[in-house]
Amino acid sequence: MLEEAGYEALAVEDGDKGIKEIKSNPYNLVICDIKLPGADGIQVLKEIKKIKPDLPVLMLTAFGDIKNAVDAIKQGAQDYLTKPFNNEEMIFTIRKTLEMDYLNKEVNLLRKKTDEAYKSDKMIVGNSKKIKEVFEQVKIVTPTALTVLIQGESGTGKEVIANFIHRLSDRNKKPFIAVDCGAIPESLIESELFGHEKGAFTDAKTQKIGKFEQANEGTLFLDEITNLSESNQIKLLRAIQERKISRLGGKNPVKLDVRIIAASNTRLSDIVKKERFRDDLYYRLNEFHIDLPPLRERKDDIKLFAEHFVKEANEELNKNVVNISKKMAEKLINYSWPGNIRELRNVIRRAVLLSTGDTLDSINLPEETPSFISGDGDAGDMTFEYSTKQAERDIILKALEQAGGNKSKAARILNMNQRTFYRKIKNLGI
Repeated sequence: MLEEAGYEALAVEDGDKGIKEIKSNPYNLVICDIKLPGADGIQVLKEIKKIKPDLPVLMLTAFGDIKNAVDAIKQGAQDYLTKPFNNEEMIFTIRKTLEMDYLNKEVNLLRKKTDEAYKSDKMIVGNSKKIKEVFEQVKIVTPTALTVLIQGESGTGKEVIANFIHRLSDRNKKPFIAVDCGAIPESLIESELFGHEKGAFTDAKTQKIGKFEQANEGTLFLDEITNLSESNQIKLLRAIQERKISRLGGKNPVKLDVRIIAASNTRLSDIVKKERFRDDLYYRLNEFHIDLPPLRERKDDIKLFAEHFVKEANEELNKNVVNISKKMAEKLINYSWPGNIRELRNVIRRAVLLSTGDTLDSINLPEETPSFISGDGDAGDMTFEYSTKQAERDIILKALEQAGGNKSKAARILNMNQRTFYRKIKNLGI
C-alpha cells in the first residue's frame, strides 16, 4: 500500500530488528506496532528517540489498547492509528506527518542559519541596485505596524526578507513563526492557524495552541498565501480585522497582537482578478508590498551568492573548494536561473560535492531554456509565462531523473515541500 502511494518502505518483523535498522540507515518515518516480538513498541519508541530524536514515529494499536497509544504520544510519538486501520486514513496521516516534519526542519534550518548570519554579521543579501531598492523599502516599513505583502518567484528569498523585517523591528525579542500554507492539508489549516480545544473534533485529544497565538507580540509569516481556500481566507480576514481568534471548539475569543507578513510567488492582484482570492483580504494584506526581483535580474549578485554557497557547502560536505573558474563564473552569470537563489544553492552544493580539486571548473546546469521575453500586451505576457513554466518543467523533470522517478526524493533535491511539488507536477502535466 505504501509503495503504491509512492513511498519507499521496509518491513521488519520484530522490535530489535527495527532498532538495528534505524541505527544503520536513514529513514523519514517509522510506523511501529505497540505489540511486537522482542522489544515492544514503547521500548522501540524510546530507543528511536535516543538514537534519532527528530525522527517521526506513528504507532499502531488495537482499538481497546488506546491507553498505550496515549502513553506513546507522551513518549514522543507523533500520532497513532487504531487497527484495523483505513488505508486512506493511513496515507493521509503519513502525508500530514511528513509534511509537518519537513516544514519544521525547513523553518528551523532557516532560523538557525539566519541567527548564525546575524551573529557573524555575514548575512548575504547582495549588492545589486534592485536588491538595494528592496532594502530601502524594508527600512521604511520595519518601524511601522503595517501588514506586509512580499511577492516574488519561488526561491527569491521571501522568508529571509520577512525574517529580516522581524529582526530589525521592535518585536525582535518575540517569536517569528513561519507557516507554509501550501504544506498543510486543507482540513488542518484552521486548527494549525487558530488552534483547537480538547474534544473539538474526533482526534483532538488535547488542547492545541495555533500559530497565531504562538506568534503573539511577534511576527506571523504566511507563505504561499494563495493556497488558502475561500473559507479559510474569510477566517484569516476576520482574525486580522478583529485582532483576535477563536480556537476550534472554543467559546472565549483570544486577543492578540501579531504582525502579519504574507508572501506569494505570483502577483496577488492577478489572482484577485481571476476571482481566486478575496479582494478584501488582498487589501488587508497589501498595506505595504515588496516585490523581490528574480535572480536573472540581479546578475551582479550571482557570483557573490555562488562564493557564499561554496563556503557553506565546504563546511557541510567537508570539502576545500576555494575558487570558481572564470569560465564557470561566466556560465553561472549567463544562466537564466528559473529556480532563483534556491536553484543556485543546489547547483553549487552538487558541484562542490563532485569536485576533486580546490577550484570549481565543472558545473552542470539544466538545459538552457528559451530567453525570457518581456513586452507590452498579451503576446509578451504569454511568452514570459510559457518560458517560466517550461523552465520549471525542465528542472522538475531533471530532479525526477536524478531521483529515479521517486517524487519524494525529487522534492528533497529541489528543497521543496512535497505538497507544493505534487501540485506543480499536476499543473505542469508531468
